[in-house]
Parts: sequence; C-alpha cells; structure tokens
Amino acid sequence: MATTVIPFGPQHPVLPEPVHLTLKVEDEIVKEAIPALGYVHRGLEKLADIRDYHQMITVCERVCGICSMIHAVCYSQGLEELMGIEVPKRAELLRVIWSELHRTHSHLLWLGLFADAFGFESLFMQFWKVRERIMDINEATTGSRVIVSVNVIGGVRADLSQEQIRWILSEIDIVEKEVRALQDTIMNDYTVKARTCGVGVLTKEQAYELGAAGPTLRGSGVAQDMRMLGYGGYAELDFEPIVETDGDCWARSTVRFRETLQALDLVRQAVAKLPEGELRAKVKGNPPEGEVFTRVEQPRGECVYYIRGNGTKHLDRLRIRTPTFANIPPLLAMMPGCELADVPVIILSIDPCISCTER
Repeated sequence: MATTVIPFGPQHPVLPEPVHLTLKVEDEIVKEAIPALGYVHRGLEKLADIRDYHQMITVCERVCGICSMIHAVCYSQGLEELMGIEVPKRAELLRVIWSELHRTHSHLLWLGLFADAFGFESLFMQFWKVRERIMDINEATTGSRVIVSVNVIGGVRADLSQEQIRWILSEIDIVEKEVRALQDTIMNDYTVKARTCGVGVLTKEQAYELGAAGPTLRGSGVAQDMRMLGYGGYAELDFEPIVETDGDCWARSTVRFRETLQALDLVRQAVAKLPEGELRAKVKGNPPEGEVFTRVEQPRGECVYYIRGNGTKHLDRLRIRTPTFANIPPLLAMMPGCELADVPVIILSIDPCISCTER
C-alpha cells in the first residue's frame, strides 16, 4: 500500500495553534508523525541579556498569555529563592487566587475549542460564555482580562478588598453551577464519546517514560501535580491530583473538566485563609551569583524555570521548559494507528501552546 506524506500545519482551519507535523498516512490511517518546531520562535530567553531582572517579569508573562500569571509566579519564586526573599503570606495566597482563576479560564477555553474540533458548535459557545465571568473577574481585580501583571519580585502589586472578595465568591458560585450544567454533555454525550473514547490512547507506562505533563499525564493514571509540592500558598490548601486511567482523549478532557471545578474550590479555600498583612517584601540589590531551579503547575502541566545570577541586574541565563514541549513526544506516540480525521482531536487533547513551546 502506498504511503502518502501530508504536511499538517502550521496554519489550520480548525486548530488554534500553529502545530507543524509531517504525517505519513496509508489509506487514511496515520503510520507516523514527525514534528517541526520553531515556526513562532521569538527569542524571549535571550532578552535576559538586555532587560534587568525586574523587567523580565513582563517578558515572562508574554511567553504565553493564557497562563501568564503562572509564568510570572514561577519566575518570581525562582528569584525570591535565589535572593533569600520571604514573601508575605497574603501575597502568596493572592497569587494562588489569580493562578487558579487563570487555570479556570484556560480549561474553559480549551473545553470550548475541543468541542469545536469535533463540530459541537453549541457546546463551544456555552463554555466560552461561562468563561467570560472569569475574564470579568480578572479585569475588575487587576485591570486586564488576560495578562494581569500583578506579580513583582517579593510579592504582588494589587490587593483584593472585602467587597471584591464577596463578589468573586458569588461569581464563581455561578460559574460552578453553569459548568456543572454542561457536565453530562461533555462527559456522556454520544457524539463526544464517539470522537474521544479509545482515540489517541497513551498508556500509563508510555506517559511516564515519555515525560508527559499535566492533564496528559494524569489522564493516563499518573497522580503527579506540582502543586502538591506546596510551593507558594498551596501548602495550606486541601486537594488531591485529578486522575483518570483510560489514557484517551475522553480521559484527558475529563481531567480538565474536573480540574475546572477543583480550581474554583481552591479559590474559595485561598480566600478563606487569606490573612491580613503586607503585599510585598522589600527587595534590595541584585541577584547574587548562583543558580536556582523552580517549577510550578500550569494548566497544561509542569513548567520549569532555570535561573542563573551573576551579581548584576542582568541574569546570566534564563531557561524555560514548558509543558507542551514535554507533551510532544507523548503526542507522537498517540498518532500511529489513528484515522486522519482524528488528528486534530488528538492534538487538541494535549492542549498545545506553541507560543509557550517555542518562545
């Protein structure tokens, strides 16, 4: 049987990300997928040579807009560890609140796009309608809907009033009610299950050996979540990793759906434990000579920052390992044997962010 080579991407009519694959196909069945990275490389890490360590927060927030808050948290935590800065408890929990709001709107955006990938337009619209409430919270509390820019080295620059906190709690109650109303459709609808169950299977062993991260890893039965390390304010919160065991597109979508509800609960817990106090610690001098390795859990999985200081205001090295980069090898393992029509659904099931990956 003749093998057809199909260039898939980087521009797509369905996928929102410039994923670039070369597919080897026999009679509509994918035999091999070969990735090509670098299409949207921007050289953001190199900016650490000419921007001082305070200015680099702004750059890190633009590695990826949809998880900008958590990129800034990871970078800030690394420098705070390197410089020996103790972050006030109130600031740590405020970071948790905005991080979990980012996780919520990221998952809701993805659930809508996932529905759109297999032609469920009305479900797409419903998830994005719910997401607007989270975006309104971001805008009302920080002044921006996506890149909130509240992190500084040593804490945060914005606070929440009691009135804002009461409003946030009432809004996320509405969000939870509206998300639960869509639960039966996204998890049990015949059309959804026909396009996702048994499609793009990644076994637990493959997920572990290939270095999968986030919902892609947990959807294959591995209970690993960087928040369980207790960084920032997460040490004070009560939760467990969301895990599914089937390892297919349905399992990965279910993990994200359940994590959306979990994120709302974590916002409530953080608000309940929010103490009075300062928002930021005083920062003096420059990062000393030395290096630090820090990691956080983004909506897509583990994000790693490596930072090396040299005693000046410019960092010697900034290196970022994003979750989508970790999920490319698992994605390639999901492809062989699938139908060509399932490729967009499988790719979307890892929630790819090529902006993050290529920076």
